[in-house]
Amino acid sequence: MLIGATLPATNLHFFQARRASFRRYGSPLNPSANSVHTQTVKTETTKKHLSNLEKLLQSQSRKPQLLDNDSRGEIHPRESRRSNGSKENRGKNLLEGLNLSRIWPEHKVAEEMSPRHLNKLKKLLSSNSIEYSPRNNLGSRWKEYHGCKDWLGLIDPLNENLRRELIRYGEFIQAAYHCFHSNPATCNECDTRKVALPDKSYKVTKSLYATSSIGLPKWVDDVAPDLGWMTQRSSWIGYVAVCDDRSEIKRMGRRDIVIALRGTATCLEWGENFRDLLVQIPTKIESESESSEGQAKVECGFLSLFQTAGVNVPSLAESVVNEVQRLIEQYKGESLSITVTGHSLGAALALLVADEVSTCTPDSPPVAVFSFGGPRVGNRSFADRLNSRNVKVLRIVNNQDVITRVPGMFVSEELDKKLRESGFVSGMLNVLDKSMPWAYAHVGTELRVDTRMSPFLKPDADVACCHDLEAYLHLVDGYIASNCPFRANAKRSLAKLLSEQRSNIKMLYTSKAKGLNLNLEREHSFSTPSCLPSPSS
Repeated sequence: MLIGATLPATNLHFFQARRASFRRYGSPLNPSANSVHTQTVKTETTKKHLSNLEKLLQSQSRKPQLLDNDSRGEIHPRESRRSNGSKENRGKNLLEGLNLSRIWPEHKVAEEMSPRHLNKLKKLLSSNSIEYSPRNNLGSRWKEYHGCKDWLGLIDPLNENLRRELIRYGEFIQAAYHCFHSNPATCNECDTRKVALPDKSYKVTKSLYATSSIGLPKWVDDVAPDLGWMTQRSSWIGYVAVCDDRSEIKRMGRRDIVIALRGTATCLEWGENFRDLLVQIPTKIESESESSEGQAKVECGFLSLFQTAGVNVPSLAESVVNEVQRLIEQYKGESLSITVTGHSLGAALALLVADEVSTCTPDSPPVAVFSFGGPRVGNRSFADRLNSRNVKVLRIVNNQDVITRVPGMFVSEELDKKLRESGFVSGMLNVLDKSMPWAYAHVGTELRVDTRMSPFLKPDADVACCHDLEAYLHLVDGYIASNCPFRANAKRSLAKLLSEQRSNIKMLYTSKAKGLNLNLEREHSFSTPSCLPSPSS
């Protein structure tokens, strides 16, 4: 807000009337300030400042009306131009124009508690202001957003179209969490109708199941028959969906096939997570490049969930390949893309899925992976194998999320990169990569967010919050660049985050939510009795 838009030059008599008081009092920290010389200097300085202020007010009052652009691109006149010109409004606008919150903290608190800010906070806490898809036409650039150039120039700072794409794919994972159930024996293809997709331009075509190769003893069912979900080896893990809306296909520049996978939710899946020894991926034909550079290996538990078939369902690998092949054949001749997205365990399985579908057909469409909070999956040879198959991976990583640093040696990717740049150490690490059973390596491009950058989350948020999917989407929504604060115009609703991570939200906002009388539990409850909630709930 501009000062000239609020105060005419005639109001300067207010400052001139106070000029004598400036000479009357000295600083208690500087007794010499009471001298005549000092008073003369202060008087001259005051005159100079008042003269400059008068010139500023006169020049600003002659400027034309200024317009503001809101986040939707609509143009509105500034609030100060719509004032009635009353003395009360001019005085209020003067205080706002002087921006006293930078000088005195109490004014900053008053500004945060102003009705304007409370209305914005109430909207964030009570309304689900999710934008399902970018409104901009991706057109001929869709391959860049899909990773054909490894997202060069789109991450730091974060491109607005890419931001919205990431949030949309994260919401596909949330739909998988909400529809999770653990009894595939009662499931059929009609269960795909239960998946409430956030983007109505997609339709679900296939349910996916993961099966553990380990199991609990049968006596567990006899002792606790109500806890059968603990011994159930096969569980619903996600789904395949395809865009079937013509206008959306035109906007995106292609028909998109999405494979969404949830994170760990069952007892046996947790057991598989701890089987962290690297094992070789069984392949029918071993290529010459793999035999010379080393064998591609992945975590034992992840591979087990991916390739093990259940009693009533095929393996995840078989299901996803068959469905992708069917869709490619159905839409033959169209421009297609395959997007695999997952969180936590789903992020790990997403890499195995992408590796498998990248060679399922002779002319496979471009394959990209968008993972949230994913652990390490395989060794460096596995990463090289994905690169050789042109699989593009964008990993969204929270700096405080410990899950992204396991399994394997607890070493940051930055340190590993620096060590490999030196000749002697690099040679030692290459030897360890081929011999050690825990020599893991991350894959792809990284987008690193930080819980401490959020103005709503506590800087010491616990492990569950730092790994929570909704917290990830909140951080992506507010991310601008690596050296920038949380963006002020972030619009994603805080209601779900506050409902699930209340203890990790700053007290200022939880108290305001109570003051606004918001019933967050009622607003964000899911009426699906046959489905278990997200494990992060």
